[in-house]
Amino acid sequence: MKEKELLQTIIESIQEKKGHKITTVDLTEIESASANYFVICQGNTPTQVEAIADSVRQYTREHTGIKPIAYEGYRNAQWIIIDYGNIFVHIFLPEARDFYRLEQLWNDAKLTEIADID
Repeated sequence: MKEKELLQTIIESIQEKKGHKITTVDLTEIESASANYFVICQGNTPTQVEAIADSVRQYTREHTGIKPIAYEGYRNAQWIIIDYGNIFVHIFLPEARDFYRLEQLWNDAKLTEIADID
């Protein structure tokens, strides 16, 4: 499966659970990056952050057959990361997202904001 197709499937899975402020970070031109893409989004509560993460894992597996290599952060559900090799999915609570500011950390990458679905 192509990375772009996996990326689109991940975005759809986030939208399924009303994840919002979705941003893709294209890191393909940055040699020191640990992945080719980041998908960053947020949920309003720890329960929603968990639901989004569960949706990403389940929806992606059902639609692509791909399982994550690893995932971390369910314990406190402020920031859950899901590792698909060349794509990392970051699901934040708003306060944690503001604190870590991943978009600013990788501001030399191409950032694409995905419109929220209401």
